[in-house]
Amino acid sequence: METIDEVIVAIKDLEMHYGVKQVLKGINLTVYRGQIIGYIGPNGAGKSTTIKIMLGLESDYYGKVEIFGEKVSEKNMEYKRKIGYVPEIAELYDNLTAQEYLTFIGELYGMDVETVNEKAEKLMRVFGLENVYHSRISSYSKGMRQKVLIISSLLHNPDLLFLDEPLSGLDANSVMVFKEILAILASQGKTIFYSSHIMDVVEKISNRIILIKDGSIVADGSFNELKEQNKEGTLEQIFNQLTGFNEYKGLAEEFVSIVQGD
Repeated sequence: METIDEVIVAIKDLEMHYGVKQVLKGINLTVYRGQIIGYIGPNGAGKSTTIKIMLGLESDYYGKVEIFGEKVSEKNMEYKRKIGYVPEIAELYDNLTAQEYLTFIGELYGMDVETVNEKAEKLMRVFGLENVYHSRISSYSKGMRQKVLIISSLLHNPDLLFLDEPLSGLDANSVMVFKEILAILASQGKTIFYSSHIMDVVEKISNRIILIKDGSIVADGSFNELKEQNKEGTLEQIFNQLTGFNEYKGLAEEFVSIVQGD
């Protein structure tokens, strides 16, 4: 798929400190309309921090960050209406029904109650949840909660989507549907940041993969480009090579040995 040369995200010389620890060390990144970005890296590499800055949730950074050509700042809130977000860990309002929760989210994005209710009910039906639309979220399984989160992130038809481990708890059929949803959205010009530790999924759905390590980008390109540069067969192998994690086999053998009392 060809991308349109419209810049959606522009980051220049982005640095971030938490106390004396430097979390981001000069991130430079330009993202174009219609790209599915596989945004990966070890825990603590700076992925979530970068995303929180783009969402306007972190402000004490150095450098330039622009979304849709607008500088990200606490005073500029309008760009957030065009963003959807599925966090890795989200607290849903358990005492609300899905209907109440999704209506509330839709209203936050400026949708009228009747429109959001009709849309939310149809989306719940697509995910096989029409029978629990008026049930309290406290009665939902992990997978059902995840589907509600996904619906809430897409209700307002955003142009930029941030997904952090979005498949958590989903059954195999729902995973297939959701991956196809992402492909359709990208083909329509939506831009997607997809962050996950499940490398085979990132490998399959992304047309651009960005690997961040210790606060710096260490790889940026399509899977085929990264494969050619690193002479490895899978994204997981490339990830291990670039992050220096080569001990996994030894650790696995040690773990099994302890379990078996050897």
